[in-house]
Amino acid sequence: MHKSRPAPLAERMRPATLADVIGQQHILGEGKPLRLAFASGEPHSMILWGPPGVGKTTLARLMADAFHCEFIALSAVLSGIKDIREAVERAQILQATSQRRTILFVDEVHRFNKSQQDAFLPHVESGLFTFIGATTENPSFEVNSALLSRAAVYVLKSLQDADLEQMAVRACERELNGLQLSAEALVSLVASADGDGRKLLNNLDIVAHAAAARQVMQVDQGLLSESLGDALRRFDKGGDAFYDQISALHKSVRGSNPDGALYWLVRMLDGGADPRYLARRIVRMAAEDIGLADPRALRITLDAAETYERLGSPEGELALAEAVVYLACAAKSNAVYKAYNAVRALVAKDKSRVVPEHLRNAPTRLMKELGYGKLYRYAHDEPDAYAAGETYLPEGLEGESWYHPVPRGLEIKIGEKLRYLQQLDQDALSRSKK
Repeated sequence: MHKSRPAPLAERMRPATLADVIGQQHILGEGKPLRLAFASGEPHSMILWGPPGVGKTTLARLMADAFHCEFIALSAVLSGIKDIREAVERAQILQATSQRRTILFVDEVHRFNKSQQDAFLPHVESGLFTFIGATTENPSFEVNSALLSRAAVYVLKSLQDADLEQMAVRACERELNGLQLSAEALVSLVASADGDGRKLLNNLDIVAHAAAARQVMQVDQGLLSESLGDALRRFDKGGDAFYDQISALHKSVRGSNPDGALYWLVRMLDGGADPRYLARRIVRMAAEDIGLADPRALRITLDAAETYERLGSPEGELALAEAVVYLACAAKSNAVYKAYNAVRALVAKDKSRVVPEHLRNAPTRLMKELGYGKLYRYAHDEPDAYAAGETYLPEGLEGESWYHPVPRGLEIKIGEKLRYLQQLDQDALSRSKK
């Protein structure tokens, strides 16, 4: 009879109580949102959004334990509508045969399409189960608005180095017979995890097996490097932090230096950075630093991200390289970025200004009788397809301007057109005063 293999270290170290959870004090500390949710006495539907290995599944399981609920887990990567139906049927049976409530946990919920996500709605509303979804992607974009409106969103963060060190020491004490890590080895082990607790424990598991094979209880840097190999490669080789390298990549693009941009991209890929994460940052660069000086940049970065999704590594990485070189060489403008932030700041602090009557929609007779849309001038019927002198901002904001094109790339032409249209407005104003 074969001796059963022990569960992976990450599973053996899964916290059994909320007090055992390491990190996430911004939502789990005293008086913080998720701690209050645990103390409320009533479970509620939620979305746990954060990077891999930060405790999303653990928190869902602890929520079920805290409220004495049955726990049903689905993986959106492996499940379909059939699995959803079976989970619903199981919850219905539990409801009929037991007084215990059910928590339905869906890992990687963003992988479900709209119809699959919609399948949960009636059962969330009926109270058949409490829904908890976990996602590494922004739920604003990846989770249906109907489902999102019925769930609280809790944002989890990558674990800090101190959290990871505590996790490693605890694992050595509790599960690895007091295995010792040298100070240098501990720093390297933590660095290899890049904020991911599961990755840290998986790497530590590998190291522990290597130490057991050598019959040693002390892990130094040499044993760590030998046992982890490529898994030890990290984003900050040479002493730079991960976000410093992201900053260097972004600033090389902004500074129109294709060699620097390419170097930092390859440096991060070589260190094990997730190419999908880099793709998202590259798309952001196109919108923030290239803008309308070269609108093709945004499309090129989106195409590069899609190409990587189709080809994977290493073939798809060439598309990302092509995108960053293009961005570095493209004309630069942050005019839209600045204008957007300025208007966003205004709207956040400003009162709710009413829409001018001439801009309002008038689909009903009553609205027409009230004058909605009456004085609106249809631009296509005007000379140059421009209603000179027309206003489009609410009362009190007339004459405000936030978007100012830079004299580079396509924005040279955009600036020329806007100046021409402004002259038409001035001419119309002069005529109205005569």
